[in-house]
Amino acid sequence: MSGTEGATSTRDLGSLSAAQRALVDGWLPGAVVEADLSWGLTEATVLRVASGGRTYVVKAGGPGDHHLAREIRAHLNWLAPWTAIGRAPMLVFHDSEAKIVVTQYLPGSLALRSTWADDPDVHRQAGALLALLHGQLRVRDDGWEARANTRSLAWLDGRHRIAADVVGRLRGEVMSWPTPPAYLVPTHGDWQPRNWIIHDDVVSIIDFGRADLRPAATDFGRLAVQDFRRDPRLEQAFMEGYGTDPREPAAWRRMRIRDAIGTAAWACQVGDEEFEAQGHGMIANALAG
Repeated sequence: MSGTEGATSTRDLGSLSAAQRALVDGWLPGAVVEADLSWGLTEATVLRVASGGRTYVVKAGGPGDHHLAREIRAHLNWLAPWTAIGRAPMLVFHDSEAKIVVTQYLPGSLALRSTWADDPDVHRQAGALLALLHGQLRVRDDGWEARANTRSLAWLDGRHRIAADVVGRLRGEVMSWPTPPAYLVPTHGDWQPRNWIIHDDVVSIIDFGRADLRPAATDFGRLAVQDFRRDPRLEQAFMEGYGTDPREPAAWRRMRIRDAIGTAAWACQVGDEEFEAQGHGMIANALAG
């Protein structure tokens, strides 16, 4: 999506609600939409916008969106270690009720589907940045494991294309798991190259719509099934940056299976066939141990 010089118009920001457009008009007078950065799989709209000689990112959620609340919570509580060193966008405006945030725009290119995704130094930097996020807070939660099991069973009860015999095996395993106390830290929730941007060889982080308090190892899940599997050097570099390995074997198996179930079911429901296929592969690999 591109805009023209002049005041913000319904045409430029037509994917936003009337309330969201009114807020942008007040916050960023004379704004011009330069690009639509949305992924297109959820209700979120992400726009690069110019106003007053500066560039911003406007991120807005639809009526059923629950990610913007997480995004705002992350900006207000957990991103300071990154924004202080220019490695995450600074929050400029937000409105929780209207489900909209405006941040500074960080220049750079996504690591996803680029040579950066295979660069050990990029993964080393990403590991060090993740350690900064995780290191801020650690809280005990006696109910986290039980709630996570309930969510996995709910995915299995919903719409998906997981084979019936596999569903039975997954359900039996989930129901057999212990529910020990978990120790939660601030997590990104989608830690992988599609949320890393590179500028002048430096890694920065975007997209906090899945940020929440979780066990630290949950932020290793996507890398483990993609990048680390593709090239063990990337895992070694990442761990050098992060410093320790939080993946206790029994808990890590539970997390892998939960991630696999959620990936296959969610991707089916939003129509992302490539991601769904990855989810089915994750299930097979996780069950194989």
